Amino acid sequence: MKKIQMVDLGGQYQEIKEQVNASIAQILETSSFINGPEVHSFQKDLETYLGVKHVIPCANGTDALQIAMMGLNLAPGDEVITADFTFAATVEVIALLQLTPVLVDVDLDTFNISIDAIEKAITPKTKAIVPVHLFGQCSDMDAIMSLAKEHNLFVIEDNAQAIGAKYRSKTGKKAMAGTIGHIGATSFFPSKNLGAYGDGGAIFTNDDDLAHTLRGIVNHGMYERYHHDVVGVNSRLDSIQAAVLRAKLPKLDSYCNARRAAARKYNMAFADRTNIIVPKTVNGCEGICDVCDCHVFHQYTLRITNGKRDALVTYLNEHGIPCGVYYPIPLHKQKAYVDERYQEEDFPHTNQLVKEVISLPMHTELDDEQLNYITSRVIEFVNG
Repeated sequence: MKKIQMVDLGGQYQEIKEQVNASIAQILETSSFINGPEVHSFQKDLETYLGVKHVIPCANGTDALQIAMMGLNLAPGDEVITADFTFAATVEVIALLQLTPVLVDVDLDTFNISIDAIEKAITPKTKAIVPVHLFGQCSDMDAIMSLAKEHNLFVIEDNAQAIGAKYRSKTGKKAMAGTIGHIGATSFFPSKNLGAYGDGGAIFTNDDDLAHTLRGIVNHGMYERYHHDVVGVNSRLDSIQAAVLRAKLPKLDSYCNARRAAARKYNMAFADRTNIIVPKTVNGCEGICDVCDCHVFHQYTLRITNGKRDALVTYLNEHGIPCGVYYPIPLHKQKAYVDERYQEEDFPHTNQLVKEVISLPMHTELDDEQLNYITSRVIEFVNG
């Protein structure tokens, strides 16, 4: 059996090696390292793939979120609602811009932001909602956009983990994750479903005026060299990363399908097992989703309900199976974001999930032998 990895980027590289190497060699020959042809071509390719009018590449996913908020002209003290159960980048940029983060609980089944919690958190100071499409599945965007319209709020989709996913609205219409709100932001960190070989990110919008503002912000506020029209930052996707992403983009759907196939095998092995709850897919689906395109499984995350999650982590590592706990500490308990406004009774689901979740290996190169070994070890420990 091949060595099991949490993410097998090396194996994935072999399939695109010739194209990637040739593109990088061309960049080295032309020295078009910044804003070169590969960046512009990737931008256009991604706009076509997503069906969105504007893609603005940038240096990383955290910058994408920050630039999105800068583009909306939010003022210090404005409240921005986001999920408590996610990576810190989402709340980090809110704090950096001197906005007021408002952390709320998530749904126990999907791990995504709770609509009821959002509604309760809205005040006259609320200006934006940042739903995080966690682990590869969209938040309830119908409900979020309805709340945003009712209260005149901006919606910034944190799509770092769900690029390639499709959201099916209640009307049956489908849209790509990240293209439904006023702005979408994504990361091309190497382990993402569409990952570079270094850092990278992008911002999406269908708003022409907003896109113009964002393009200035990513380039020191310049639209014309040495003319700084807005306060900006230096955040550019370099040509080498764009070349890697351009080679991978035509394969993104097949990458997502491979992840779904692995998730189906996990689901079948763990179905109806005591103390194990498999991921639930709910966007337009009933129960566990086997075939639809609404979940791209950036992570495959179980809930272990017998209090032995941490012991399972140790056991799997001892048996050569990497795993992850995303996330072990809720944001409202992180030292940087502690706030007297938060009460523990407001976060029952988050506080439960941080004790139960465990993510198993999930990538495009998993084979049946590896999956059988992983699932048998999990079942052996949890129900042994």
